[in-house]
Amino acid sequence: MRHNPHNSSELPTFTLTRLPGLETFQHWMFLLFGTLYIVSIVGNALILFIVKEEHSLHHPMYYFLSLSVNDLGVSFSTLPTVLATFCFHLRKISFGSCMAQMFFIHFFSFTESGVLLIMSFDCYVAICNPPRYAIMLTDTCVVCMGLPVIIRSFCMVFPLPFLLKRLPFCKANVLSHAYCPHPDLILLPCGDITINNIFGLFIVISTFGLDSALILLSYVLILCSVLTIASWGERLKTLSNCVSHMCVVFIF
Repeated sequence: MRHNPHNSSELPTFTLTRLPGLETFQHWMFLLFGTLYIVSIVGNALILFIVKEEHSLHHPMYYFLSLSVNDLGVSFSTLPTVLATFCFHLRKISFGSCMAQMFFIHFFSFTESGVLLIMSFDCYVAICNPPRYAIMLTDTCVVCMGLPVIIRSFCMVFPLPFLLKRLPFCKANVLSHAYCPHPDLILLPCGDITINNIFGLFIVISTFGLDSALILLSYVLILCSVLTIASWGERLKTLSNCVSHMCVVFIF
């Protein structure tokens, strides 16, 4: 009797993919990705160490360097499977491991988006209402803004593994990356993925979409405030306070 994958209660395994067409350069790709991971991990760890040791950086505006924590989280989330795929040619990953990796990748990504939004608010207050900056952005305020970002990220990502687990998998289950992103996984089930698509769209709009719109609004308000300054020198000096944040947003 032929086995019907739709009726199987066994959880599927997934096949990770190396870069197509570059099979003969896999070792070089491993060296490249390995170097990038090392630079990212060491660089972000160094930033966190400096902030921890330098007391002059123990102010709310520098707490937003927690972006380094998110970058470390994403790096450590993808590192095991990328190295296993490129170095040890281990391309199989279990359903549970893939779901866990997907959770942490998107959790840290959504958290990073929220932190960028908080940074834009920090920049807005510093430029548009500097006398109230020290009063408004206290340590307690930073915690009160940071916790909802973390809770939102967790609540958005937590249902994804369960929505995927309820679906039957009857295809080859080959991913197009060396890790497990949700956009890849949602293409593999054989069942109705309407709920998954709707929820995925809702997540993107309520995180990246909403955060991007609010960040853009904050920059518009900052620009309007700067244009009211008569001196060009003062305008440039004021805008220079937001250059680093703008660069981070554009890179993200």
